[in-house]
Parts: sequence; C-alpha cells; structure tokens
Amino acid sequence: MKSIQWKNILLGAIGLVAAAAPALAADLPVKAPPVYVAPMYNWSGFYIGGNGGWARSDDCWEAVTAVGAFLFDGCHDRSGGIIGGQVGYRWQQPNNHFVIGLEAQGDWANLRSSRVSLFDPTLTLNTKVDGLGLFTGQFGFAWDTWLWYVKGGAAVTSNNFTISSTATGIGLATAGSTRWGGAVGTGFEYGFTPNWSVGFEYDHLFMGGSDLSLAGTTGVCILACRVGALNNRITQDVDMVTVRFNYRWNWGTPVVAKY
Repeated sequence: MKSIQWKNILLGAIGLVAAAAPALAADLPVKAPPVYVAPMYNWSGFYIGGNGGWARSDDCWEAVTAVGAFLFDGCHDRSGGIIGGQVGYRWQQPNNHFVIGLEAQGDWANLRSSRVSLFDPTLTLNTKVDGLGLFTGQFGFAWDTWLWYVKGGAAVTSNNFTISSTATGIGLATAGSTRWGGAVGTGFEYGFTPNWSVGFEYDHLFMGGSDLSLAGTTGVCILACRVGALNNRITQDVDMVTVRFNYRWNWGTPVVAKY
C-alpha cells in the first residue's frame, strides 16, 4: 500500500514539473541576434580626378625707377574658365574624424585682361594667364560620407605680358613669366560610392610682384623708359572656384564594423 502511495506521489511531482516547464521556459530571457553595424566611410587612399570651373586674375602694373620708387600704372582683372586634374593621398585615422592629405593640381586657363596705360594712352597693357598649379597639404574633418577640409601650400602660374598699340592692337613688346607664390583654400567633398566622390573648392593664390623688362623687337624699353623707369613691376592674385570628381583606391587602414 505504501509503495503505491509513494509511486503516486512521484508521478504527481513529475507531472507538475512537466506542466510548469513551458511556463518557466517562457520566462527565461532570449538572446537577440547580433545587429549589423555598417562600417564608417573611410577617406584613406590614393586618388586621382578632374576639375573644372572659374578663375579670376587681378594684375596691377607699376614702373620701377632707378631710385626704387614705384609709379602706379593701373590694374585690370579678367575671369574665365579653367579645367584640369589632381592627384593625391589622404589618410583617416581609424575610429577618428580627422583626415590629412597631400595633393598636386594642374589646370589649363585662358584668363586675358587689358587696359590703357595711365602713363601713355597710346599703349595698352595686356596680361594672359594660361596655366595654374597647386602643391598643397590638407587637413579635414569627416562626417562619414561628408568631408570638409582646408588646404595650403605653393602655387605657380604661367603668364604672358604684352604691351600693344592702342590704335592698332599690334604687339610692341612682350615677356613670359613663370611665377611662384602661395595658396590657401577650403572645400567640401561627398563620397557617393565607396570609391567615387564629388566636391566643391575655393582657392586664393598670392603670387606677389615681379620685375620685368618688356623690350620690343628693337631691344629697347617700350613703356618704363618713357617715364624714366628701368622695369615694369606686375603684381598678381588669382581666385579659383572648381567642381571636382575623384576616384579613390582604398589602400588605407579600414574601419572595421563591430557587433
């Protein structure tokens, strides 16, 4: 009799445990599957691209006398289109927003300007900028696919200066000049694919002044000598606004997604 009672008690306990098991299992926490976190956009790597836009050159002419005095002969400016390319390298530290880089840029230009001389109205002063170059370092801040940066470094321009007859337009004297100076700029860039980006940039070129002796076909001074001066000094500044496209090889340190 007692064995039957114990057997019934044991079977009843087993039944209670079996009945309670689903309820207990329902109360246990369920581990959620890992959530995928997309990797941060990375600006590291070598890149090459093209650019095009607008530029303006401001040029002022002076005559330099034997005692070092400067006689102002007027300024003129002219804007026009530019087109060219750039190549560079950027590095973004992993898990960081800061970006540093180096870049070389070259552009073809056709910036022509002229004005009648203040000293001699029979003469017209002509300036042409036909090439621009930049060699700069960059420092930027990235918000994932957006990058803002500032840049600075060296600049070079290829110029041609001519004095012509106001009446006939015939050139009387000319001089070519490759001029070096400084450049500063800033820009925004957007990465619309892992490798392609498009940007907008502004640069100012400080090209300073340079003394030139503009001699005619007879080898005599055309303008400066007429006012008792030795040379012409021409100062120059250039402003550039460009749209840029870049293709980048992601050879930098990747930012790894974490789970």
